Amino acid sequence: MPVTSRASAQTVDAARAGWDAWHASRLAAVTATTGNLALVETRWLPGGQPAPVAEARAWQPDGVTITAVRRTDILTGEPEHALRFWDANAPAIQHFSSIDTFPFDPDWVIEATFTPVPTGRRVAFEHIRDHGDTRDLLVPGDIHLTLDGVEYALDAFDDDGTLLLVFADPTNGTTTYGAGRFLLIPRLPDSETVMLDFNRSFVPPCGFSAQYNCPLPPRQNRFHLPVEAGEKLPVFRDGYAVH
Repeated sequence: MPVTSRASAQTVDAARAGWDAWHASRLAAVTATTGNLALVETRWLPGGQPAPVAEARAWQPDGVTITAVRRTDILTGEPEHALRFWDANAPAIQHFSSIDTFPFDPDWVIEATFTPVPTGRRVAFEHIRDHGDTRDLLVPGDIHLTLDGVEYALDAFDDDGTLLLVFADPTNGTTTYGAGRFLLIPRLPDSETVMLDFNRSFVPPCGFSAQYNCPLPPRQNRFHLPVEAGEKLPVFRDGYAVH
């Protein structure tokens, strides 16, 4: 089993140099007009028909953006369509203050080995709003690493060409978001090495709006030691809470 090595000093320096810009980009993204905080309603439509976005936009109020979303029915496998409503003046945006984040920690910039599965495989992920049912997501390979003497084979699914790791650790529900966190892992063509910079792990969309149906960490993606790096929790003013 491949053993994790800390990244080179050059790689760590580059990660540190880009960390402030990454954090700023996260704040800009979640507060954008179609950012995580702006999603106020997801309206699923009957009959499996495509969402009538053009018609809906004809009556959309000022400050509201309407988009379409599609998913597969978890029981029947049939397509489902919905309209999503994004409000630039949503209460979550009005009360948002910041995202509490750990200081940059060079020890959490880690090299790991990626072993592709030639045809990929489907792995069952439970989602936060599916009441214990699971959805199969395409996992293109295994990420092997060792942390504190414990070996892991992580499942990260394909998110438009980038690996998305959904992971949990003992900080969840105490200092970090209770349902786990996300980490994007860029892949280099024909490379067996991937870089896991946990300083860029982030609160999933469901931490900013209850309208999202985020995947939850599977058993194999649960670390035994605290990952004290990356984002902790969104911070809101005046006692506001996501609901």
